[in-house]
Amino acid sequence: MKSGADDLKRMVRQLPKAELHLHLEGTLEPELMLELAQRNAVKIPYATPEEARAAYDFKDLQSFLSIYYGAMSTLIQERDFYDLTMAYMKKASSQGVVHAEIFFDPQAHTSRGVPFKTVVNGIHRGLEYASSTLGMTSSLIMCFLRDMSSDSAAQTLDEAVKYKHWIKSVGLDSKELGNPPRKFIDVYEKARSEGFMAVAHAGEEAPAEYIWEALDQLKISRIDHGYHMYEDPRLVDKVARERIPVTMCPLAAVGVEYFQSLEDMPIRKALDLGIVASVNSDDPAYFKGYIADNFDAVIDAIPLDDKDVVALLKNSFEASFLSRAEKDAHLEKLEEMSAARMD
Repeated sequence: MKSGADDLKRMVRQLPKAELHLHLEGTLEPELMLELAQRNAVKIPYATPEEARAAYDFKDLQSFLSIYYGAMSTLIQERDFYDLTMAYMKKASSQGVVHAEIFFDPQAHTSRGVPFKTVVNGIHRGLEYASSTLGMTSSLIMCFLRDMSSDSAAQTLDEAVKYKHWIKSVGLDSKELGNPPRKFIDVYEKARSEGFMAVAHAGEEAPAEYIWEALDQLKISRIDHGYHMYEDPRLVDKVARERIPVTMCPLAAVGVEYFQSLEDMPIRKALDLGIVASVNSDDPAYFKGYIADNFDAVIDAIPLDDKDVVALLKNSFEASFLSRAEKDAHLEKLEEMSAARMD
């Protein structure tokens, strides 16, 4: 049977899902930010959580990044990164996430004097505790800040190699325009030689050419955002035919005004073309919603039915770094639970 919007929203929360596009630093809720500021004697321009949320009025990627990096100044001790990780994992688990692939930005911390090991140790301890207490699995994706130099990225990779038993993949984020993927060819080549997987934000605010570069020169296995690929039918055909996953983040995309409204998001188009698209939350503390909240907003804006929702959830597992056996186990459970709901 077909479900109404409210039934679909309840279904989303109950069904298992993977989150593949989530910036850990983007889960820093104002309450925790204020707590960390007090703990670490860091001055921030907000006295209350309400003041912080009132400042979250973004017009583009840069206006968001300015506030985003400012809030990070409160993250200093290993305990801070642990607390941040646990807060996200608990929230994600409450919305049905059973596997999370999490971006983190070490350069944003090491450039402030916070040691790489402090960052990764805190995050790893949080993920391990979430695994034992919540039953969640996870992978870490270390992102290079594309508006920093390739030399800085290379130095960061050298640090990451020591922890490659904890870090699954490298990624590329931050200010896209003017920082094309080709800037990081050598770093990605070395990362792959060390056994890291490779993904990248591409076509977020830059043209389809950046996606081509990321695929052909960085040899990524998954496209993050990819909104501008629809400018190039040949690229769309390649992504659909080769089943290259695309991670979409609805509330964030509207929040920085890539799209005027959720109705403009290409989720319906991606489903109709058979693209392996998934719904994710990106930076939920700043864009008013975690993964199920993003699904809620999409369900209200775009005609989706039960099968569409299940397809998006299946895509989240298919696009993950999980082994084939792990994917199949999650997909089987998803099929069983969704079939029981639709009977």
